[in-house]
Amino acid sequence: MTVLLVMAGGACGAVLRFAVNRWLSATHFPWATLVVNVAGSLLLGVVAASTDGWVFTLLGTGVAGGLTTYSAFALETVLLDRNGRRSAALLNVAASLVLAGAAFALGWWSAALA
Repeated sequence: MTVLLVMAGGACGAVLRFAVNRWLSATHFPWATLVVNVAGSLLLGVVAASTDGWVFTLLGTGVAGGLTTYSAFALETVLLDRNGRRSAALLNVAASLVLAGAAFALGWWSAALA
């Protein structure tokens, strides 16, 4: 049952990531990856603070895991740097760390208040 929940959630998260990537792909900054990582961190914060069991497995491990992507973040940061856009690469790192961390904290805090 657990594997099926992770698979279902992961499929939903991956499709959402694909849709956001298509929607935000025509830019010179990796906005799509930043958006999905921040949104996934917010979701994980809410889910981690408010649920457990199968709901956490479906939404936290599955959806948030399928939606977010550290590997694309790393690749896009390196490519920005290799293409001479060092300030954009540094901005990507800083924005990803700060915004994703803040989104997780906001999600956790919001769920804890409810």
